[in-house]
Amino acid sequence: MIVFKFGGASVKSANAVKNAANILKRYPDDKIAIVVSAMGKTTNAMEVISDHYFHKRKKQLKEAVEERKNYHKQIVEELFPDKEHPFHMEFNNIFEELQERLDKAPTQNYDHDYDQIVPYGEMISTRIISGFLNESGIENQWMDIRKYLKSNNVFREARIDWGLSTQLVKNGFHFRDSRIYITQGFVASTIDDITTTLGREGSDFTAAILAHILRAEHVTIWKDVPGVLNADPKWFDNTVKLEQISYLDAIELAYYGASVIHPKTIKPLQNKNINLYIKSFIDPDEEGTLVGNLTYNKLIPSFIFNMDQVLIRISPRDFSFIAEDNLESIFGYVYKHGVKINLMQNSAVSFQICINNNKRKSRNLIDDLEQEFKVTYETGLELITIRYFDQSTIDRVMINKELILEQIYKQNIRLIVRDKG
Repeated sequence: MIVFKFGGASVKSANAVKNAANILKRYPDDKIAIVVSAMGKTTNAMEVISDHYFHKRKKQLKEAVEERKNYHKQIVEELFPDKEHPFHMEFNNIFEELQERLDKAPTQNYDHDYDQIVPYGEMISTRIISGFLNESGIENQWMDIRKYLKSNNVFREARIDWGLSTQLVKNGFHFRDSRIYITQGFVASTIDDITTTLGREGSDFTAAILAHILRAEHVTIWKDVPGVLNADPKWFDNTVKLEQISYLDAIELAYYGASVIHPKTIKPLQNKNINLYIKSFIDPDEEGTLVGNLTYNKLIPSFIFNMDQVLIRISPRDFSFIAEDNLESIFGYVYKHGVKINLMQNSAVSFQICINNNKRKSRNLIDDLEQEFKVTYETGLELITIRYFDQSTIDRVMINKELILEQIYKQNIRLIVRDKG
């Protein structure tokens, strides 16, 4: 069996869904577990809905829900043009279920409420795609992944219970009653059936989990790019596709922020030596990029750009050294607020961390740190990582940039910079 993952861009419209169906027709005999993300930018829109809900902005909430319903309704009407088709009722039932959830009072836990609302994006997309595939003669079974992937209750960053999930997935995804299963990415649930999510862009991770448990032959992630590029085209001209990369390089690139692969995706595949292909849903005949157990001396340089960064400098109030007890407190606050550190550096009297500028999380983190430490911070920074760097690559990214901080490893250089304007 094999695992496919279709991201939001690959199912963002009725034509895109039809294209995904055409891709599946290329694999008429394969047993396939298909992981699907929310359609288009729906996850962003569901986050807005969740925020309006939590802060009780009823007017904005109603408008945001109506906008998402209309977006999906247009896709459904194009895929099921017969107004009497039973799927139209099923579609309305999904949004009625969402509305019932939104009619409940919010809790005091923002992340909990987020996880109960945002995954409706995946529930809606998979229902639509499963229904259309069955209508098109591609018989499949829709699966609610929350019944099979179990996690702890750390909302928005849940950790999988591998033992229990392995048992449940093997029992559910047995391929005896269907050749194709359609399920959701990004989503899991606790042992008490409370919905959790696996972190932003976590659908790739879901695909890797299923592949690991089911011992898939390979995984294919269908993207709107021809494969893994050596830089994000949004920030870099003349990008080059990497034909093959090792598990290690893929882990490094993902960890430092390469957007094509989710950071948690590679390790479950590496542990079972399962190849990963990144392919274009626009041109499925192209080979894409292979990620696997490969060896080579070096790759062409790869560039990763993390924009809108905050550099926080932390030092003891009494001018003493940064010691283990200080670090314990700092990391405790970082964990408390669910902040991911993109870079850290310490000296005898200070400790610096670079994080994404999530205004709610970063402000709360700084407020807590200021209770114990002297804290200064800079915003509006960029974090540039170059893997397999040389001086020419450094010169290339430093045009019109002011260097704030530099870290050099054997194969990587990381630069925190400010644009000079």
